[in-house]
Amino acid sequence: MKFSARSLFANALTGHKNWPEQFPDKEPEKQYDVIIVGAGGHGLGAAYYLAKKYGIRNVAVIEKGWLGGGNTGRNTTVIRSNYLYDESAAIYDHSVDLWDGLSQELNYNTMFSKRGVLMLAHNIHDVQSFQRHIHANRLNGVDNQWLSREDCKAFLPILDISERPHYPVLGGALQMRAGTARHDSVAWGYARAASQIGVDIIQNCAVTGIRRSKDGAVTGVETEKGFIKANKIAVSAAGHSAVVMAMAGLRFPLESYPLQALVSEPVKPVMPCVVMSNAVHAYISQSDKGELVIGAGTDQYTSYSQRGALHILEHTLMSICELFPIFKRMRMLRSWAGIVDVTPDRSPILGKTPIEGLYVNCGWGTGGFKATPGAADLLAYTIAHDEPHKINAPFNLDRFTGGRLIDEAAAAAVAH
Repeated sequence: MKFSARSLFANALTGHKNWPEQFPDKEPEKQYDVIIVGAGGHGLGAAYYLAKKYGIRNVAVIEKGWLGGGNTGRNTTVIRSNYLYDESAAIYDHSVDLWDGLSQELNYNTMFSKRGVLMLAHNIHDVQSFQRHIHANRLNGVDNQWLSREDCKAFLPILDISERPHYPVLGGALQMRAGTARHDSVAWGYARAASQIGVDIIQNCAVTGIRRSKDGAVTGVETEKGFIKANKIAVSAAGHSAVVMAMAGLRFPLESYPLQALVSEPVKPVMPCVVMSNAVHAYISQSDKGELVIGAGTDQYTSYSQRGALHILEHTLMSICELFPIFKRMRMLRSWAGIVDVTPDRSPILGKTPIEGLYVNCGWGTGGFKATPGAADLLAYTIAHDEPHKINAPFNLDRFTGGRLIDEAAAAAVAH
């Protein structure tokens, strides 16, 4: 599978490989039914579902870099649905259900592994909060169970449950349907499947503006390579959604923060699950290549930089080494940061905008990867029907003016 930005753009717009050199004064005659801005997992997935489920194949996905090169390629692959509120549990569990059969759906191995996510409790507040989560999850049909300190040790032998750590382990909440997947494979799988059924993927083509008609409806996007017409436009550009929406004259309640992660040198399998800790703002799993994948909390300041504060990683590594003394001599292989969009209630915005023909999928914060197939499916539904599905209807833009917030800032158990 090879995607050429130049040839895809030329063929998509005119069907001629030499455009625009041969026709320098012509605007492209091609008009798409839908343009999706952002070729990450969400954008590519939405294009796939539009074509596969709703027969809308005259679709272009436009990406300023390369497909899957944004947050999709920088996340730490955790998948779970053990959120507190009904709305959040529904949207994330819908996604977990889709993850379960995604490799078969796309005929591409996404390496989804239901190894379980264990959330550690370090104080009485954690214990009470997690047990509340467990009861709320069960009411919503989401699997979750409480483990005592001894149960945590039996499930994860390398965990230190003594009184030595600064944050001693008192127990944990375990969701066994949760786990990890291969981030790159998800983007590649959606890209290949969408391309095979007629979707155009245009890389290295930054969007510079959104054109609107006199009555306010969208008519297409301005790009570095020219104007592209479209009946509908969906923006799914993690970390930069507010910038793109401003091109249409909309101000969004989003702030962007660096979110850091790192991986170690590879070792033999030692971590049977994903471990998360709210008190220490750290989580850890092991990739199929043997690397320890470690993530931290978001930085305290807004930024578009793909670097973060060093003290955040230092605190995270100190905490990981307290919980797992076996890792103290491990060497770090590389570190990086992604940029996450955060809303005032730490829940996403997924639906229509006040502008006719303009749709948005943003504000997932640290929950974007786990929501990939669900968000893509629901965005496609919303575009195809010009109205939201009942699952994503609560995640509209109007909630910030009406005060009906879905405040998962503390209820998500951890910041990821």
